[in-house]
Amino acid sequence: SASEFRGFKLESTQEISHNTKLYRFRLPSPEHEAGLTVASCLVARASVEGKNVIRPYTPVSLNHQRGYLDLLIKVYPKPGGQMSRHIDSLKPGQVLEMKGPFKKIDYKPNMVKKIGMVAGGTGITPMLQVIREVLANPRDQTELSLVFANITEDDILLRDELDALQYLYPSFKVFYTLDKPPSNWKMGEGFVSKDMIKDHLPSPKDDCLLLVCGPKGLVAHVAGEKGPKNTQGAVGGILKDLEFSEDQVFKF
Repeated sequence: SASEFRGFKLESTQEISHNTKLYRFRLPSPEHEAGLTVASCLVARASVEGKNVIRPYTPVSLNHQRGYLDLLIKVYPKPGGQMSRHIDSLKPGQVLEMKGPFKKIDYKPNMVKKIGMVAGGTGITPMLQVIREVLANPRDQTELSLVFANITEDDILLRDELDALQYLYPSFKVFYTLDKPPSNWKMGEGFVSKDMIKDHLPSPKDDCLLLVCGPKGLVAHVAGEKGPKNTQGAVGGILKDLEFSEDQVFKF
């Protein structure tokens, strides 16, 4: 429910990388769906060290999945990451309060010809919602491209799924860039750059939408800072230099 917080029991925890886990929460019955739309998020609430902490999360479970929802969460060390550490401390059967979903983009099949995405770390979660939705619909002809930035190769979340989707669907392309690449690395090195976006994502002349999600520094570098109270703010950064318009850019 978007109007009130409800408790959801943790069913299981699965390690995905050295600092990121998949948390599966049970819905009220095996027939329940989370009611998620593309792209939407949930808000979690917890009392941590005597303070109310609220954080948004984008589930990675399929939208029509029954009985449970999955959250992919990076656990940050102190002093940050209050909510991620709280969720990581939960044992199966313990409860996390959540409400939602809250719609971010009202996605419609074929609303644009091309969708380009720039994601950093767990910023992949809303992108995965969009990618799965488009590729699961044979009538949706949208071309998808993703630039996915991480620190090391081990940090690339959901890589097996992304590589499999790229292999299965010619309309989806993914390009990885790493701050600390291994010696035999063939893709991008360092921060997301103007050349990476020009080479791997749609151009402003295309009928396109560019989605950006990740740490604040990445979002600001690529697309400009978000505005006050979670508004979009003006297009800045690389996308401004490349002359993308405000209606072509969405920052999660």
